[in-house]
Amino acid sequence: MAFNDLLQQVGGVGRFQWIQLTLVVLPLILMASHNTLQNFTAAIPTHHCRPPANANLSKDGGLKAWLPRNKQGQPESCLRFTSQQWGSTSANGTEINSTGATEPCIDGWIYDNSTFPSTIVTEWDLVCTHRAFRQLGQSLYMVGVLLGAMVFGYLADRLGRRKILILNYLQTAVSGTCAAFAPNFPTYCTFRLLSGMSLASIAINCMTLNMEWMPIHTRACVGTLVGYVYSLGQFLLAAMAYAVPHWRHLQLLVSVPFFAFFIYSWFFIESARWYSSSGRLDLTLKALQKVARINGKQEEGAKLNIEVLKASLQKELTIGKGQASALELLRCPTLRHLFLCLTMLWFATSFAYYGLVMDLQGFGVSIYLIQVIFGAVDLPAKLVAFLVINSLGRRPAQMASLLLAGICILVNGVIPREQSIVRTSLAVLGKGCLAASFNCIFLYTGELYPTVIRQMGLGMGSTMARVGSIVSPLVSMTAELYPSIPLFIYGAVPVVASAATALLPETLGQPLPDTVLDLDNRRRRKPRRHQQEQQKQMVPLQASA
Repeated sequence: MAFNDLLQQVGGVGRFQWIQLTLVVLPLILMASHNTLQNFTAAIPTHHCRPPANANLSKDGGLKAWLPRNKQGQPESCLRFTSQQWGSTSANGTEINSTGATEPCIDGWIYDNSTFPSTIVTEWDLVCTHRAFRQLGQSLYMVGVLLGAMVFGYLADRLGRRKILILNYLQTAVSGTCAAFAPNFPTYCTFRLLSGMSLASIAINCMTLNMEWMPIHTRACVGTLVGYVYSLGQFLLAAMAYAVPHWRHLQLLVSVPFFAFFIYSWFFIESARWYSSSGRLDLTLKALQKVARINGKQEEGAKLNIEVLKASLQKELTIGKGQASALELLRCPTLRHLFLCLTMLWFATSFAYYGLVMDLQGFGVSIYLIQVIFGAVDLPAKLVAFLVINSLGRRPAQMASLLLAGICILVNGVIPREQSIVRTSLAVLGKGCLAASFNCIFLYTGELYPTVIRQMGLGMGSTMARVGSIVSPLVSMTAELYPSIPLFIYGAVPVVASAATALLPETLGQPLPDTVLDLDNRRRRKPRRHQQEQQKQMVPLQASA
């Protein structure tokens, strides 16, 4: 009896699975909001220099007499005249002289608060010479995501999924709330980094805990559901940001609910599969019997005992007692093969995704509408991915999504910029394919790695995704050499990486591996089948001879 059979015995997909799935997935709605939160909390409104305190703004052009104009005729954002340009007023129809001596905005800035009444940019003047600090806040958040994927991925394999989730919910609630009350920018960045660490762990632990409690035939459905919940979070962020435009209030709105998630997470049931791979048969039995009671399978649960588990989970007890370390990903040939191939897939997906998202900023519409479009594109893309994953398999879905995304981006690089409709359509299609790739890679990675190192594998994959998201903005700087170079790079990387999928095994309908030996057996099974087929074909030939 395999572990999947034990799950079927205690109810399969019963009341417990639906309740815990819902409660574990619910926080992902706000996790999506946190990931793109600075699109709104760090928005840059129109601004210009504040005139000197003793300036006379009641005559001779008023404020306009202090503001030089750029080539488009708009006021400069970071410069002002050293003295008021007398006689260049708009009252008598003459244009303001833009040839006078200028200076930086030493008295601060005046912001247009019509769309964003308050952002971290307007509160701490993160414009002009301090503009780079705005990106620093998001970069540190991504650094936190990278660190969280590594640190908490390792701890989840050591301490369990449930304990780490409880800690992560509390950390997100506290750090997010503190960021809303941050008195200065360094403090804000510190709490954003801590939020990134915990949110990265919530993402990978959510997928793992749900997958380890679900029978084989439902895993693709769970992965797709998680992806749709994340897309729903993008819609929700647009609505919340529109209703609550003040950055401190918005930051608080997406953080406080994690206190509720922290409270109810104490009722989660730890993965019985993780217990068994850790050699804790007593806790495995207790968890399975508790699930059986919730699912109304008390009699089936009563049939389970230590002896039954020993017979059913013998390999987990004999081989899975020792926890694998992170070095095993490179030291063990089988795991090293998985790690290198999956690293390429994670990096390419995130690298191209964030490169394309930056290019989509040229829609020329409201930022709230752009946020909705980003979420809307994911819905049909993830539905198609689900159908392919469930019918053809994980490997074809992963390869096709990356390959098609790369082709869309490459074609976009050769289309003239004047054909905006065609370019936008290809960008939207490419973004949808990359969203489908993200959906597939989470499921595929969890199914490929054995239980003893599954969280570490997901954590390292998420780490490589974060590296891709950090490198992606640097590539956009090559546009100064030739405008289409970034698109060629963004498109080439997923096309090349898609080839790595051919080196990975298919997991459709396969039980989750618990140990490295399971992976080796899976790889040996195919050559043996091939040899058996050859032997069967040779028997008639020998008989006829």
